[in-house]
Amino acid sequence: MEVMHGRQLTNPLEKISDQVVGYQKKVPLLNGQLQQYINFDNAASTPALKPVMQKVNEAMEWYSSIHRGTGYKSQLCSEIYEHGRKVVADFVNADPENHAIIFVKNATEAINKLALRFPLSMDQIVLVSKMEHHSNDLPWRARATVKHVEVLEDGQLDENDLITLLKEYHKKIALVALTGASNVTGWVNDINRLAEICHEYGTPVLIDAAQLAPHRSIDMKSSDDPGHIDFLVLSAHKIYAPLGSGVLIGKKEFFEKGDPDYVGGGTVKIVDLDYAVWADPPEKDEAGTPNTIGVVALAKSLLVINELGMDHIAAHEMELTSYILKRLEKIPEVEIYGSADPQVVENRLGVICFNVKGMPHALTAAILNYEGGIGVRNGCFCAHPYIKQLLGMSPEESKRIEQMIIRGDRSELPGAVRASFGMYNTFDEIDHFIKILSVISEGNYPGKYILDKKRGEYHPEGFNPAFEKYFRL
Repeated sequence: MEVMHGRQLTNPLEKISDQVVGYQKKVPLLNGQLQQYINFDNAASTPALKPVMQKVNEAMEWYSSIHRGTGYKSQLCSEIYEHGRKVVADFVNADPENHAIIFVKNATEAINKLALRFPLSMDQIVLVSKMEHHSNDLPWRARATVKHVEVLEDGQLDENDLITLLKEYHKKIALVALTGASNVTGWVNDINRLAEICHEYGTPVLIDAAQLAPHRSIDMKSSDDPGHIDFLVLSAHKIYAPLGSGVLIGKKEFFEKGDPDYVGGGTVKIVDLDYAVWADPPEKDEAGTPNTIGVVALAKSLLVINELGMDHIAAHEMELTSYILKRLEKIPEVEIYGSADPQVVENRLGVICFNVKGMPHALTAAILNYEGGIGVRNGCFCAHPYIKQLLGMSPEESKRIEQMIIRGDRSELPGAVRASFGMYNTFDEIDHFIKILSVISEGNYPGKYILDKKRGEYHPEGFNPAFEKYFRL
């Protein structure tokens, strides 16, 4: 049994990097060398798994338009597409008989679709938290009055404030929309317990599981369970199947009511010149030719993850998180937002949000890329209010920078650097990351970086990335 960093490796994910598309790719560095790319930007999108790509290539040979086609390929693809719903339902313990499994492009489209389908008015309230991704905040603002649940100093959901708001506004609250896990601090919400709290006040719950689904098991539970999830969304591009698919799940009886947000082919039972009879869910909400291949990719990825075991995935990523936090303790110039405690990993994902003191976040991210071959993300991660609160920005400072951005100057864009893990990342990759970050914190990096004020990005002087050398259409 191999021993690494003083611990025995028993996780079956030890060799999973061999099954990641593009894992061995090397990228050019500022010093002219090539470095195997390290992807620490998994909270944005994960790479594809080789079994997923193999299944996609296999399906392409049988590809045909689904539903109502009489040809064998069409019938086969229809069968595959519908089987994909069952795979998704099994993955989150939804009931295919009672839940509509609606395929969309991504979680953002799923939430927008639900916002348009939900019977709302501006005198009703939708509760969202301050830790939400914009995709689970902005869609509700045009449809109802949005009130934000506070977060604690370390970025965790303030459950007491949630209860206070439920008590104060419960007669007006139409929905509580919460993230399953933060894409900024990695905090994982106990979604079933939170659902039980909301149901005590007669309020349904939407869980944005885009960030949670690749890292933790999800149980929507049966509708007679107090902790059941009423609506759930997820994205395939965050779960090793980046081919443009996502899912919205909710009770069929809900989607039977009202008009679909998009209308056209596939959404009707029958049409005449002056009326249309809508199809049953989920077809009612899947206008046009669907992304059958995207569904194949998503379903295969979920099957692979089930085979690997979500418990193994969670355990491996918790070990990575604890390890990097211990290593970061040795770099005093690094300030972490959220929790920096290596012992607190059960209720957080491998998402590390930080800044190097005295360094613009965009410069830190650029040096990690050009001098370390490490892909991270920097900025506000589509969670501007959350980031500004974690940074401790005053309203005056926020307003000043806002005016700069509106004028086209993003040189002082607030934010942080985010390193985020997938199930395939390794301790050796963290060691390389720490090595480069230490150089950055000491100010010993050799490159000279120029700020692009319009984009808020730093690029090394005189460096040509020569993208066409590595890929072109």
